[in-house]
Amino acid sequence: MSDETTTPTVDDAPEVVDIWLSGTEVPPTDEGAQEMAESETEPRLREQLGSVVADDYVDDEVAPEDERMIINMGPQHPSTHGVLRLQLELEGEIIRRSKPIIGYLHTGMEKTAEGLTFAQGPTNVTRMDYLAPLHNELAYSLAVEQLLGIEVPPRAQAIRVLMTELNRVSSHLVALATNGMDIGALSMMLYGFRERELILDFFEKTTGLRMNHNYIRPGGVAVDLPPGWRQDVARIVETIPARLQDYEDLLAENPIWLSRTKGVGVITAEECLAYGITGPILRSTGVDWDLRKAFPYSGIDQYEFDVPTGTNGDVYDRFVIRMEEIRQSIRIIGQVAETMPKGDYRVDDRKVTPPPRARIDESMEALIHHFKIFTEGFRVPPGETYVAVESPRGELGCYLVSDGGGKPWRMHIRAPSFYNLQALPVMMADTLVADTIATIASLDPVMGDVDR
Repeated sequence: MSDETTTPTVDDAPEVVDIWLSGTEVPPTDEGAQEMAESETEPRLREQLGSVVADDYVDDEVAPEDERMIINMGPQHPSTHGVLRLQLELEGEIIRRSKPIIGYLHTGMEKTAEGLTFAQGPTNVTRMDYLAPLHNELAYSLAVEQLLGIEVPPRAQAIRVLMTELNRVSSHLVALATNGMDIGALSMMLYGFRERELILDFFEKTTGLRMNHNYIRPGGVAVDLPPGWRQDVARIVETIPARLQDYEDLLAENPIWLSRTKGVGVITAEECLAYGITGPILRSTGVDWDLRKAFPYSGIDQYEFDVPTGTNGDVYDRFVIRMEEIRQSIRIIGQVAETMPKGDYRVDDRKVTPPPRARIDESMEALIHHFKIFTEGFRVPPGETYVAVESPRGELGCYLVSDGGGKPWRMHIRAPSFYNLQALPVMMADTLVADTIATIASLDPVMGDVDR
Protein backbone atom coordinates (compact mmCIF):
# COMPACT_ATOMS: atom_id res chain seq x y z
CA MET A 1 0.00 0.00 0.00
CA SER A 2 1.19 3.48 -0.80
CA ASP A 3 1.68 6.05 1.98
CA GLU A 4 1.19 8.90 -0.44
CA THR A 5 -1.68 11.26 0.23
CA THR A 6 -3.63 12.87 -2.57
CA THR A 7 -3.75 16.65 -2.41
CA PRO A 8 -6.85 18.20 -4.02
CA THR A 9 -6.10 20.59 -6.86
CA VAL A 10 -7.48 24.07 -7.37
CA ASP A 11 -9.13 22.98 -10.58
CA ASP A 12 -11.07 20.27 -8.76
CA ALA A 13 -12.54 22.33 -5.94
CA PRO A 14 -11.01 25.78 -5.35
CA GLU A 15 -13.19 26.58 -2.32
CA VAL A 16 -12.29 23.32 -0.62
CA VAL A 17 -8.58 23.92 -1.30
CA ASP A 18 -8.68 27.42 0.16
CA ILE A 19 -10.26 26.12 3.36
CA TRP A 20 -7.83 23.18 3.48
CA LEU A 21 -4.73 25.32 2.97
CA SER A 22 -5.82 27.93 5.49
CA GLY A 23 -6.47 25.33 8.17
CA THR A 24 -9.91 26.77 8.87
CA GLU A 25 -12.19 24.40 10.72
CA VAL A 26 -15.22 23.51 8.62
CA PRO A 27 -18.45 23.89 10.64
CA PRO A 28 -20.72 20.86 10.75
CA THR A 29 -23.62 20.83 8.33
CA ASP A 30 -26.97 21.60 9.94
CA GLU A 31 -29.65 21.11 7.32
CA GLY A 32 -32.42 22.31 9.60
CA ALA A 33 -30.65 25.53 10.45
CA GLN A 34 -29.87 26.15 6.79
CA GLU A 35 -33.45 25.57 5.73
CA MET A 36 -34.92 27.80 8.43
CA ALA A 37 -32.32 30.56 8.09
CA GLU A 38 -33.87 33.88 7.15
CA SER A 39 -33.74 34.19 3.39
CA GLU A 40 -32.63 37.28 1.51
CA THR A 41 -36.19 37.88 0.37
CA GLU A 42 -37.76 38.12 3.82
CA PRO A 43 -36.44 41.60 4.69
CA ARG A 44 -37.43 42.72 1.20
CA LEU A 45 -40.96 41.34 1.71
CA ARG A 46 -41.24 43.19 4.99
CA GLU A 47 -40.17 46.42 3.34
CA GLN A 48 -42.54 45.99 0.38
CA LEU A 49 -45.59 44.67 2.19
CA GLY A 50 -45.24 46.54 5.47
CA SER A 51 -47.69 45.26 8.04
CA VAL A 52 -48.93 42.55 5.69
CA VAL A 53 -46.02 40.37 6.75
CA ALA A 54 -46.50 40.24 10.50
CA ASP A 55 -43.54 41.01 12.71
CA ASP A 56 -44.03 37.75 14.55
CA TYR A 57 -43.69 35.86 11.25
CA VAL A 58 -40.12 37.07 10.73
CA ASP A 59 -39.02 37.02 14.34
CA ASP A 60 -35.91 39.06 15.06
CA GLU A 61 -35.59 37.80 18.63
CA VAL A 62 -33.52 34.65 18.81
CA ALA A 63 -34.45 32.41 21.72
CA PRO A 64 -31.76 30.32 23.39
CA GLU A 65 -30.96 27.14 21.52
CA ASP A 66 -32.29 24.98 24.32
CA GLU A 67 -35.69 26.69 24.04
CA ARG A 68 -36.22 26.25 20.29
CA MET A 69 -36.03 23.22 18.08
CA ILE A 70 -36.65 22.46 14.43
CA ILE A 71 -38.77 19.45 13.52
CA ASN A 72 -39.80 17.96 10.20
CA MET A 73 -43.37 17.02 9.39
CA GLY A 74 -43.62 14.94 6.24
CA PRO A 75 -43.18 14.23 3.43
CA GLN A 76 -45.61 11.31 3.25
CA HIS A 77 -47.14 12.27 6.56
CA PRO A 78 -50.84 11.44 6.08
CA SER A 79 -52.01 14.81 7.35
CA THR A 80 -49.77 16.78 5.00
CA HIS A 81 -51.88 15.32 2.19
CA GLY A 82 -48.99 13.54 0.54
CA VAL A 83 -45.53 14.75 -0.35
CA LEU A 84 -45.47 18.11 1.41
CA ARG A 85 -42.65 18.64 3.90
CA LEU A 86 -42.98 21.21 6.66
CA GLN A 87 -40.11 22.45 8.76
CA LEU A 88 -41.40 23.91 12.01
CA GLU A 89 -39.40 25.98 14.46
CA LEU A 90 -40.94 25.38 17.86
CA GLU A 91 -40.62 27.24 21.11
CA GLY A 92 -42.29 24.81 23.46
CA GLU A 93 -45.62 24.07 21.77
CA ILE A 94 -45.70 27.37 19.88
CA ILE A 95 -44.75 27.51 16.19
CA ARG A 96 -42.52 30.55 15.72
CA ARG A 97 -41.69 29.95 12.08
CA SER A 98 -42.62 27.41 9.45
CA LYS A 99 -41.42 26.62 5.97
CA PRO A 100 -43.24 24.51 3.36
CA ILE A 101 -40.81 22.51 1.23
CA ILE A 102 -42.03 21.12 -2.08
CA GLY A 103 -40.56 19.29 -5.03
CA TYR A 104 -40.90 15.66 -3.97
CA LEU A 105 -43.55 14.92 -6.61
CA HIS A 106 -42.22 16.95 -9.54
CA THR A 107 -43.45 15.40 -12.79
CA GLY A 108 -42.42 17.98 -15.38
CA MET A 109 -45.89 18.12 -16.90
CA GLU A 110 -45.42 21.62 -18.34
CA LYS A 111 -42.28 20.48 -20.16
CA THR A 112 -44.01 17.26 -21.20
CA ALA A 113 -46.69 19.38 -22.89
CA GLU A 114 -44.10 20.60 -25.41
CA GLY A 115 -43.73 17.04 -26.71
CA LEU A 116 -47.46 16.39 -27.06
CA THR A 117 -49.80 17.62 -29.76
CA PHE A 118 -52.55 20.06 -28.88
CA ALA A 119 -55.02 17.19 -29.22
CA GLN A 120 -53.04 15.09 -26.72
CA GLY A 121 -52.72 17.94 -24.22
CA PRO A 122 -55.83 17.19 -22.12
CA THR A 123 -54.45 13.73 -21.31
CA ASN A 124 -51.47 15.44 -19.69
CA VAL A 125 -53.06 18.36 -17.84
CA THR A 126 -55.94 16.30 -16.41
CA ARG A 127 -53.45 14.62 -14.05
CA MET A 128 -52.16 17.80 -12.41
CA ASP A 129 -55.02 18.40 -9.98
CA TYR A 130 -56.35 14.86 -9.81
CA LEU A 131 -59.29 15.93 -7.63
CA ALA A 132 -60.44 18.50 -10.20
CA PRO A 133 -59.24 17.04 -13.52
CA LEU A 134 -62.07 18.50 -15.59
CA HIS A 135 -61.12 22.06 -14.58
CA ASN A 136 -57.59 21.46 -15.86
CA GLU A 137 -58.95 20.15 -19.13
CA LEU A 138 -61.28 23.14 -19.44
CA ALA A 139 -58.58 25.76 -18.86
CA TYR A 140 -56.28 24.10 -21.40
CA SER A 141 -59.02 23.66 -24.01
CA LEU A 142 -60.19 27.27 -23.66
CA ALA A 143 -56.61 28.46 -24.21
CA VAL A 144 -56.21 26.34 -27.36
CA GLU A 145 -59.59 27.48 -28.67
CA GLN A 146 -58.67 31.12 -28.11
CA LEU A 147 -55.53 30.67 -30.20
CA LEU A 148 -57.54 28.85 -32.88
CA GLY A 149 -60.22 31.55 -32.83
CA ILE A 150 -63.09 29.06 -32.56
CA GLU A 151 -66.15 28.94 -30.31
CA VAL A 152 -67.68 25.67 -29.27
CA PRO A 153 -71.43 24.99 -29.74
CA PRO A 154 -73.88 25.90 -26.95
CA ARG A 155 -74.49 22.27 -26.02
CA ALA A 156 -70.76 21.66 -25.59
CA GLN A 157 -70.51 24.73 -23.35
CA ALA A 158 -73.44 23.57 -21.22
CA ILE A 159 -71.93 20.09 -20.87
CA ARG A 160 -68.64 21.65 -19.78
CA VAL A 161 -70.41 23.69 -17.10
CA LEU A 162 -72.35 20.63 -15.93
CA MET A 163 -69.24 18.46 -15.65
CA THR A 164 -66.99 21.05 -14.00
CA GLU A 165 -69.61 22.01 -11.40
CA LEU A 166 -70.13 18.34 -10.59
CA ASN A 167 -66.35 18.12 -10.28
CA ARG A 168 -66.38 21.10 -7.89
CA VAL A 169 -68.88 19.28 -5.69
CA SER A 170 -66.85 16.06 -5.67
CA SER A 171 -63.64 17.95 -4.89
CA HIS A 172 -65.22 19.88 -2.02
CA LEU A 173 -66.65 16.63 -0.64
CA VAL A 174 -63.10 15.25 -0.46
CA ALA A 175 -61.98 18.48 1.24
CA LEU A 176 -64.72 18.20 3.87
CA ALA A 177 -64.05 14.49 4.35
CA THR A 178 -60.28 14.81 4.82
CA ASN A 179 -60.66 17.96 6.93
CA GLY A 180 -62.96 16.08 9.27
CA MET A 181 -60.70 13.04 9.45
CA ASP A 182 -57.59 15.15 10.14
CA ILE A 183 -59.28 16.82 13.10
CA GLY A 184 -60.84 13.62 14.43
CA ALA A 185 -64.34 13.50 12.91
CA LEU A 186 -63.96 10.10 11.26
CA SER A 187 -67.63 10.01 10.29
CA MET A 188 -67.03 12.91 7.89
CA MET A 189 -64.50 10.83 5.98
CA LEU A 190 -67.06 8.09 5.46
CA TYR A 191 -69.90 10.46 4.59
CA GLY A 192 -67.90 12.62 2.17
CA PHE A 193 -66.63 9.70 0.13
CA ARG A 194 -70.06 8.08 0.19
CA GLU A 195 -71.65 11.09 -1.52
CA ARG A 196 -68.71 11.49 -3.88
CA GLU A 197 -69.40 8.04 -5.29
CA LEU A 198 -72.66 9.33 -6.81
CA ILE A 199 -70.72 11.81 -8.90
CA LEU A 200 -67.86 9.47 -9.79
CA ASP A 201 -70.38 6.89 -10.99
CA PHE A 202 -71.84 9.50 -13.33
CA PHE A 203 -68.35 10.51 -14.52
CA GLU A 204 -67.52 6.89 -15.27
CA LYS A 205 -70.78 6.46 -17.18
CA THR A 206 -70.12 9.61 -19.22
CA THR A 207 -66.36 9.57 -19.82
CA GLY A 208 -65.41 5.95 -19.16
CA LEU A 209 -63.21 6.91 -16.20
CA ARG A 210 -63.70 7.94 -12.57
CA MET A 211 -60.76 10.37 -12.66
CA ASN A 212 -58.34 11.90 -15.23
CA HIS A 213 -61.00 11.81 -17.88
CA ASN A 214 -59.58 13.44 -21.05
CA TYR A 215 -63.20 14.40 -21.69
CA ILE A 216 -63.09 18.17 -22.28
CA ARG A 217 -61.02 18.67 -25.41
CA PRO A 218 -60.25 21.56 -27.78
CA GLY A 219 -63.37 21.98 -29.86
CA GLY A 220 -65.89 20.59 -27.38
CA VAL A 221 -66.14 17.33 -25.45
CA ALA A 222 -65.17 13.77 -26.35
CA VAL A 223 -68.68 12.29 -26.45
CA ASP A 224 -72.23 13.41 -25.80
CA LEU A 225 -73.98 12.78 -22.51
CA PRO A 226 -75.12 9.15 -22.08
CA PRO A 227 -78.72 7.95 -22.18
CA GLY A 228 -80.46 8.49 -18.86
CA TRP A 229 -78.14 11.31 -17.82
CA ARG A 230 -81.05 13.48 -16.62
CA GLN A 231 -82.14 10.85 -14.11
CA ASP A 232 -78.57 10.47 -12.86
CA VAL A 233 -78.15 14.23 -12.42
CA ALA A 234 -81.57 14.53 -10.74
CA ARG A 235 -80.54 11.89 -8.21
CA ILE A 236 -77.38 13.85 -7.39
CA VAL A 237 -79.28 17.14 -7.10
CA GLU A 238 -81.83 15.58 -4.75
CA THR A 239 -79.44 13.57 -2.58
CA ILE A 240 -76.48 15.81 -1.80
CA PRO A 241 -78.28 18.86 -0.26
CA ALA A 242 -80.01 16.60 2.27
CA ARG A 243 -76.68 14.98 3.14
CA LEU A 244 -75.10 18.43 3.61
CA GLN A 245 -77.70 19.08 6.28
CA ASP A 246 -76.49 15.94 8.03
CA TYR A 247 -72.94 17.32 7.96
CA GLU A 248 -74.11 20.55 9.55
CA ASP A 249 -76.07 18.72 12.22
CA LEU A 250 -72.92 16.76 13.01
CA LEU A 251 -70.37 19.57 13.06
CA ALA A 252 -71.80 23.10 12.81
CA GLU A 253 -72.45 23.40 16.56
CA ASN A 254 -70.21 20.60 17.78
CA PRO A 255 -68.14 22.12 20.63
CA ILE A 256 -65.06 20.02 19.79
CA TRP A 257 -65.23 21.01 16.11
CA LEU A 258 -65.73 24.68 16.98
CA SER A 259 -62.78 24.75 19.39
CA ARG A 260 -60.51 23.11 16.79
CA THR A 261 -61.53 25.39 13.89
CA LYS A 262 -62.68 28.82 15.12
CA GLY A 263 -59.85 31.32 15.34
CA VAL A 264 -57.41 28.74 13.94
CA GLY A 265 -55.30 29.32 10.83
CA VAL A 266 -56.36 32.95 10.51
CA ILE A 267 -55.33 35.00 7.47
CA THR A 268 -56.42 38.49 6.41
CA ALA A 269 -57.65 39.72 3.05
CA GLU A 270 -54.55 41.91 2.68
CA GLU A 271 -52.26 38.94 3.21
CA CYS A 272 -54.21 36.85 0.69
CA LEU A 273 -53.96 39.56 -1.95
CA ALA A 274 -50.26 40.09 -1.26
CA TYR A 275 -49.46 36.40 -1.76
CA GLY A 276 -51.80 35.74 -4.70
CA ILE A 277 -54.09 33.43 -2.72
CA THR A 278 -57.50 32.79 -4.27
CA GLY A 279 -60.50 30.50 -3.98
CA PRO A 280 -62.26 29.62 -0.71
CA ILE A 281 -59.27 30.87 1.31
CA LEU A 282 -59.58 34.38 -0.13
CA ARG A 283 -63.37 34.36 0.11
CA SER A 284 -63.16 33.29 3.78
CA THR A 285 -61.62 36.71 4.49
CA GLY A 286 -64.66 38.52 3.07
CA VAL A 287 -63.40 39.20 -0.48
CA ASP A 288 -66.16 38.55 -3.03
CA TRP A 289 -63.97 37.29 -5.88
CA ASP A 290 -64.94 34.43 -8.16
CA LEU A 291 -63.81 34.14 -11.79
CA ARG A 292 -67.20 32.71 -12.74
CA LYS A 293 -68.63 36.14 -11.92
CA ALA A 294 -65.65 38.40 -12.72
CA PHE A 295 -64.63 36.80 -16.04
CA PRO A 296 -67.37 34.33 -17.07
CA TYR A 297 -66.48 31.43 -19.34
CA SER A 298 -68.41 28.70 -21.18
CA GLY A 299 -71.66 30.61 -20.76
CA ILE A 300 -71.73 30.19 -16.98
CA ASP A 301 -72.97 33.76 -16.60
CA GLN A 302 -76.45 32.70 -17.79
CA TYR A 303 -76.99 30.64 -14.64
CA GLU A 304 -77.95 32.05 -11.24
CA PHE A 305 -75.73 31.40 -8.24
CA ASP A 306 -74.24 33.28 -5.30
CA VAL A 307 -70.63 33.63 -4.14
CA PRO A 308 -70.41 32.81 -0.41
CA THR A 309 -67.93 34.78 1.70
CA GLY A 310 -66.74 34.66 5.30
CA THR A 311 -65.51 37.23 7.78
CA ASN A 312 -62.80 35.73 9.99
CA GLY A 313 -60.54 33.95 7.50
CA ASP A 314 -60.15 30.92 9.77
CA VAL A 315 -60.54 27.15 9.38
CA TYR A 316 -64.21 27.27 10.35
CA ASP A 317 -65.06 29.89 7.71
CA ARG A 318 -63.36 27.84 5.03
CA PHE A 319 -65.38 24.79 6.10
CA VAL A 320 -68.65 26.77 5.92
CA ILE A 321 -67.76 28.30 2.54
CA ARG A 322 -67.08 24.91 0.94
CA MET A 323 -70.41 23.64 2.25
CA GLU A 324 -72.21 26.62 0.72
CA GLU A 325 -70.27 26.39 -2.55
CA ILE A 326 -71.52 22.83 -2.93
CA ARG A 327 -75.09 24.11 -2.59
CA GLN A 328 -74.47 26.84 -5.18
CA SER A 329 -72.92 24.34 -7.60
CA ILE A 330 -75.97 22.11 -7.15
CA ARG A 331 -78.10 25.15 -8.14
CA ILE A 332 -76.07 25.56 -11.32
CA ILE A 333 -76.23 21.83 -12.13
CA GLY A 334 -80.01 21.85 -11.79
CA GLN A 335 -80.32 24.85 -14.13
CA VAL A 336 -78.03 23.27 -16.72
CA ALA A 337 -80.06 20.05 -16.68
CA GLU A 338 -83.30 21.98 -17.20
CA THR A 339 -82.00 24.17 -20.04
CA MET A 340 -79.59 21.82 -21.82
CA PRO A 341 -79.61 22.94 -25.48
CA LYS A 342 -79.76 20.53 -28.38
CA GLY A 343 -77.18 20.35 -31.13
CA ASP A 344 -73.57 19.31 -31.57
CA TYR A 345 -71.30 18.52 -28.66
CA ARG A 346 -68.17 19.60 -30.58
CA VAL A 347 -67.28 22.19 -33.19
CA ASP A 348 -67.94 21.32 -36.84
CA ASP A 349 -64.40 21.97 -38.07
CA ARG A 350 -62.61 19.18 -39.92
CA LYS A 351 -59.21 20.62 -39.02
CA VAL A 352 -59.88 20.20 -35.29
CA THR A 353 -62.61 17.59 -34.92
CA PRO A 354 -62.19 13.93 -35.93
CA PRO A 355 -64.94 12.32 -38.02
CA PRO A 356 -67.81 10.40 -36.38
CA ARG A 357 -66.70 6.93 -35.41
CA ALA A 358 -69.38 5.31 -37.57
CA ARG A 359 -67.93 7.00 -40.66
CA ILE A 360 -64.52 5.36 -40.15
CA ASP A 361 -65.94 1.98 -41.22
CA GLU A 362 -67.58 3.50 -44.29
CA SER A 363 -65.08 5.93 -45.76
CA MET A 364 -61.34 5.70 -46.46
CA GLU A 365 -61.13 9.51 -46.33
CA ALA A 366 -62.69 9.49 -42.85
CA LEU A 367 -60.19 6.85 -41.71
CA ILE A 368 -57.25 8.92 -43.00
CA HIS A 369 -58.72 12.06 -41.40
CA HIS A 370 -59.08 10.26 -38.05
CA PHE A 371 -55.54 8.88 -38.30
CA LYS A 372 -53.99 12.29 -39.00
CA ILE A 373 -55.88 14.04 -36.18
CA PHE A 374 -54.67 11.52 -33.59
CA THR A 375 -51.09 11.16 -34.85
CA GLU A 376 -50.07 14.57 -36.22
CA GLY A 377 -52.71 16.64 -34.45
CA PHE A 378 -53.76 20.04 -35.79
CA ARG A 379 -51.77 23.22 -36.24
CA VAL A 380 -52.45 26.27 -34.10
CA PRO A 381 -51.69 29.80 -35.35
CA PRO A 382 -48.70 31.55 -33.74
CA GLY A 383 -49.49 33.57 -30.63
CA GLU A 384 -49.81 33.46 -26.87
CA THR A 385 -52.76 33.53 -24.52
CA TYR A 386 -53.74 33.17 -20.89
CA VAL A 387 -57.09 31.75 -19.81
CA ALA A 388 -58.23 31.20 -16.22
CA VAL A 389 -61.14 29.31 -14.69
CA GLU A 390 -62.39 29.04 -11.10
CA SER A 391 -61.26 25.65 -9.84
CA PRO A 392 -62.28 24.30 -6.40
CA ARG A 393 -58.99 25.66 -5.04
CA GLY A 394 -58.97 29.05 -6.75
CA GLU A 395 -57.72 30.61 -9.97
CA LEU A 396 -56.47 27.94 -12.36
CA GLY A 397 -54.81 29.53 -15.38
CA CYS A 398 -53.19 28.21 -18.53
CA TYR A 399 -50.57 30.29 -20.33
CA LEU A 400 -50.02 28.85 -23.79
CA VAL A 401 -47.59 29.85 -26.55
CA SER A 402 -47.78 28.50 -30.11
CA ASP A 403 -45.16 28.89 -32.84
CA GLY A 404 -47.58 27.77 -35.55
CA GLY A 405 -46.90 24.07 -35.22
CA GLY A 406 -48.87 21.14 -33.93
CA LYS A 407 -47.42 21.24 -30.41
CA PRO A 408 -47.25 23.99 -27.78
CA TRP A 409 -43.99 25.93 -27.82
CA ARG A 410 -44.44 26.69 -24.12
CA MET A 411 -47.10 25.99 -21.51
CA HIS A 412 -47.34 27.19 -17.93
CA ILE A 413 -50.10 26.43 -15.46
CA ARG A 414 -51.05 28.94 -12.78
CA ALA A 415 -51.90 26.31 -10.17
CA PRO A 416 -53.92 27.56 -7.17
CA SER A 417 -52.51 25.03 -4.68
CA PHE A 418 -49.00 26.30 -5.40
CA TYR A 419 -49.96 29.85 -4.45
CA ASN A 420 -52.20 28.85 -1.56
CA LEU A 421 -49.36 27.00 0.17
CA GLN A 422 -47.71 30.38 0.69
CA ALA A 423 -50.38 31.04 3.29
CA LEU A 424 -49.07 28.38 5.68
CA PRO A 425 -46.23 30.42 7.29
CA VAL A 426 -48.62 33.34 7.80
CA MET A 427 -51.45 31.22 9.20
CA MET A 428 -49.22 29.18 11.50
CA ALA A 429 -47.06 31.94 12.98
CA ASP A 430 -47.32 31.92 16.79
CA THR A 431 -49.94 29.17 16.84
CA LEU A 432 -50.06 25.87 18.69
CA VAL A 433 -48.43 22.92 17.00
CA ALA A 434 -51.67 21.01 17.68
CA ASP A 435 -53.45 23.31 15.20
CA THR A 436 -51.05 22.53 12.35
CA ILE A 437 -53.11 19.68 10.94
CA ALA A 438 -56.36 21.66 10.88
CA THR A 439 -54.65 24.56 9.13
CA ILE A 440 -53.13 22.39 6.39
CA ALA A 441 -56.41 20.56 5.82
CA SER A 442 -58.30 23.84 5.44
CA LEU A 443 -56.07 24.78 2.50
CA ASP A 444 -57.18 21.62 0.65
CA PRO A 445 -53.83 21.33 -1.16
CA VAL A 446 -53.28 18.87 -4.00
CA MET A 447 -49.57 18.27 -4.41
CA GLY A 448 -49.94 17.24 -8.04
CA ASP A 449 -51.15 20.80 -8.52
CA VAL A 450 -47.99 22.12 -6.81
CA ASP A 451 -45.20 19.93 -8.20
CA ARG A 452 -46.42 19.90 -11.76
